[in-house]
Amino acid sequence: MKRLAIALALAGIANPAVAQVAPAADVASVTPRIDAIFADWARENHVPGAAYGVVKDGRLVHVGTIGTQDQESRRPVTADSRFRIASMSKAFTALAILKLRDAGKLSLDAPAEKYVPEMRGWTYPTGDSPKITVRDLLHHIAGYVEDNPWGDRQQVLTEPVFTKMLKDGVPFATAPGTAFEYSNLGYATLGRIVSNVSGVRYQEYIRREIMRPLAMTATGYDIFASPKDARAIGYRWQDGGYVREPDMADGAFGAMGGVETTVNDYWRWVAFLLSGWPARDGADTGPVRRSTVREIVEGANFAGGQMRSATVGTPCRQAGAYGMGWRVIDDCDLGRVVTHGGGYPGYGSNVALLPDAGVGVFVFSSRTYTGGGTAVMKSLLALREAGLAKPRATPVSDGLAAAYATAKTAWTAGDATAAPLANNVLLDRDATRRARDIADAKTDVGACAMSEAIRPISAMEGTFDWHCERGHIAGRIQRAPTPVLSLQVLDFRLVRD
Repeated sequence: MKRLAIALALAGIANPAVAQVAPAADVASVTPRIDAIFADWARENHVPGAAYGVVKDGRLVHVGTIGTQDQESRRPVTADSRFRIASMSKAFTALAILKLRDAGKLSLDAPAEKYVPEMRGWTYPTGDSPKITVRDLLHHIAGYVEDNPWGDRQQVLTEPVFTKMLKDGVPFATAPGTAFEYSNLGYATLGRIVSNVSGVRYQEYIRREIMRPLAMTATGYDIFASPKDARAIGYRWQDGGYVREPDMADGAFGAMGGVETTVNDYWRWVAFLLSGWPARDGADTGPVRRSTVREIVEGANFAGGQMRSATVGTPCRQAGAYGMGWRVIDDCDLGRVVTHGGGYPGYGSNVALLPDAGVGVFVFSSRTYTGGGTAVMKSLLALREAGLAKPRATPVSDGLAAAYATAKTAWTAGDATAAPLANNVLLDRDATRRARDIADAKTDVGACAMSEAIRPISAMEGTFDWHCERGHIAGRIQRAPTPVLSLQVLDFRLVRD
């Protein structure tokens, strides 16, 4: 396995700088472990070729490559080898839809038939079925049947054939808006919407409006336009050997899975998406505004639960929903994970982002439906355990700092009313009882050092711990939603050591 550790500065999201090779000192301690994770995955799954990357704080901080681009020339995989990334392509389609929404050219809540006339007159499954909206297609809740792996083989459909398919209508698995069923057909339909609304084929719109501004010059949809010596050829593992999968031409279904890219291109996409967090002041320099990027994690409210596999780490409960071109998971160790896999004849891929930590890991492989999702998650856990993927600290707002000062005043005075209280506070527990609570706590714990900073939950709420002579005080404050400072929560809880 060829290992590279590189740090690439992203000098402006809209026009990334040329890569410069340099050691990533803060990540170097954990990269041997990450390399071992991917090496084990590739060996156990008979992966002929793979490439992976780690992005942190807007930089590509580590690249690993495994195996060869093809079984004939035995050319080694590099960071410039071109892999198809299958359903990870959906993220580009979804963001294109959101960009067109931002431009006022479509509405997510409009019936899809407004932008795809062939859908008019469809027979819906029930008399009370709502018409499919653009948003339904983004979230996979249009009522179509789950269509893996049928959808993969539709990649090559021509636009006229797809038009006929739409005119003929489709059978439904459920009424629109009632359940999640993953649909490649749905994302192909979104590609048609991009084409119809923008006036150019969706491939060209995405290249022009998203990929080129990010300097993704080796990324596209037409694999036959790629340099032959740069392509990672796809195989399936069969009867103890590799069987070449046929190349599929760019077609109408490419919006659901047709992108081909490289590590040296894809990291720019990952860095751009991660730059959407946190919300902040300052100019937007990317091809899509930051607030729009943050919409990709908004789920369709058909959340599901599952146990995290023991092959990833200690089993624990996860909750998840599908956003817009991404799956969004709440993980017990990693927090919010924004992820997607890709499976395709000859290829597998996976990407996972920790938007609240500014970290992402991705992998491409040249074996059918072998995506490496477990290796990606294990790598993120390794980074978190090494202290390199911590959630960003929430800053203390001026309003919260002022509220905290009033809490200290109330404690010192022994009187909750020394703080500006919202009208609910004394109705919930009167002033006399609150004063008694403070007095009793002071008697029990003795003098307290109130030097600890408040830990913000948001700009309006926070918790604090004061270490005292015989225990400590665990406190919480929360501002009321009023322009003038007032507290709707003021709690001092005694904790004996």
